[in-house]
Amino acid sequence: MSNLVLNAAGRLVCTEINGEAAIPFMGVGKYKPTGRKYSTKIPSNSDYEAGNKLVPTLKDALIKAGIRDGMTISTHHHFRNGDLLANQIFDIAKELGIKNLRWFPSASFSCHEYLIKYLEDGTIHHIEGSMNGGLGVFCSKGKMSGTAILRSHGGRYQAIQDGEVKIDISVIGAGCADPFGNASGTAGQSASGVLGFALGDSEYAEKVIVVTDNLIPFPCVPWQIQGNYVDFVVKVEKVGIPEKIVSGTTEITKSPDRLLLAEMTAKFCDITGIIRDGFSFQAGAGGTALSVGEYFAEIMRKKQIKARFARGGSNKYLVKMLEEGLIDYILDGQTFDLDGVRSATNNPRHVMTTPFTSYNYHSKGNFADIVDVVILGATEIDLNFNGNVVSHSDGFLLHGIGGWQNCLFAKNVIMPIPLVRDRIPVIRDEVTTLCGPGELIDVIVTERGIAINPLRTDLIEKVQGSDLPIKTIQELKAEAEKLCGGAPAKPQFTDKIVAAIKWVDGTIIDVVRQIKE
Repeated sequence: MSNLVLNAAGRLVCTEINGEAAIPFMGVGKYKPTGRKYSTKIPSNSDYEAGNKLVPTLKDALIKAGIRDGMTISTHHHFRNGDLLANQIFDIAKELGIKNLRWFPSASFSCHEYLIKYLEDGTIHHIEGSMNGGLGVFCSKGKMSGTAILRSHGGRYQAIQDGEVKIDISVIGAGCADPFGNASGTAGQSASGVLGFALGDSEYAEKVIVVTDNLIPFPCVPWQIQGNYVDFVVKVEKVGIPEKIVSGTTEITKSPDRLLLAEMTAKFCDITGIIRDGFSFQAGAGGTALSVGEYFAEIMRKKQIKARFARGGSNKYLVKMLEEGLIDYILDGQTFDLDGVRSATNNPRHVMTTPFTSYNYHSKGNFADIVDVVILGATEIDLNFNGNVVSHSDGFLLHGIGGWQNCLFAKNVIMPIPLVRDRIPVIRDEVTTLCGPGELIDVIVTERGIAINPLRTDLIEKVQGSDLPIKTIQELKAEAEKLCGGAPAKPQFTDKIVAAIKWVDGTIIDVVRQIKE
């Protein structure tokens, strides 16, 4: 690990990670990339049998792709906790005696805790992607051979496009594919919905393997992955468990406190004029965010207005709004339940998007900037409105960034969060891990009041004279600490850096240190 430097956010960060140079965070919009997009080697059509790229097994495909020590292997997370491929890939790598692989998933889930044994024995050197649950604990305890890197969804595409991460082999699971390699996630017994998170992998990886349990004659249309990018196709008995894409909280909350948060958030958006005919919004798949969407729908019905589009992850609640005519379009980046899969398959107004179109900061614009309001969560917020989504106040790394950082560029960023979580205040003097700068976070909604970022004088003016419980963030912090008997003790760390947090432009905004046990 290289010497540490102070970045523009005031955090001590490294300038080298796993032997590769890293650029400290310079501030929002300050880092300007140079050069050209990364490009793979030029292939030749003569290397492929016309129309048929089938190989018997995933092991055969990995061997043909040239798997060897030190390679970067990428996977996607559209099956979420129903993914069956990632574990198989590293079973095969272990069988072949391959070592020091970099695993580059678009996200990981509890089903991937199986891979801890391969982190322990050196099959996998380190992970560059989200680390949830057991994988996060393993990393936080300093047990990973290399330093983990966490990126947003858009940051992952940016890293691939810019050549920051060069994928050697990408394995893409698809509900439907043809022998040429055209693939879709919206058909077949294992349909998982849109495959947007695998797009960058298919475009930029040196070797691409498509795995399906529903092989159909050419052409597989409409294709989400183009066969022209694909090297090998493998048919398996079962590629994924679509029922398990409904992992995490994908039901409207029943908690009275959380419902109050959702109602207050929707009321704030109504009073400030954010909810209007033709507006756009994005809400996550958590219980509170889903409830905000339901309150939005009630307001829209009363006003007889509709949204031009909603950004997904799609779910049954968003689909219901689309089918009711409250939304013109769903622009969908990933699918959170089987209703979302059905809608993405059958409704032409339910449109697949990708991290390139939605979130890529090194592009000529993306959809995140256009959204009128985005509803996000956080594990911690500090007095400067900085946000944390990857670690808890005990210091353990337990979540990924997802699209959270990218969504901060929406016109209005609102975070409905409980003032206290597990008897620990959510508002801190300083967040444990910095994931997003406070200048991009506009409003914090808690059950005991709403704090507006002082930079948003326009919103402050619009709530003047309303009955909304507007408070300063300092007042909310004081209330939380009074409820909990004071501020919690800060976690204790060693000097060892176990993970780095990338900002949307590829710079290092913060690092995570090993928990002192």
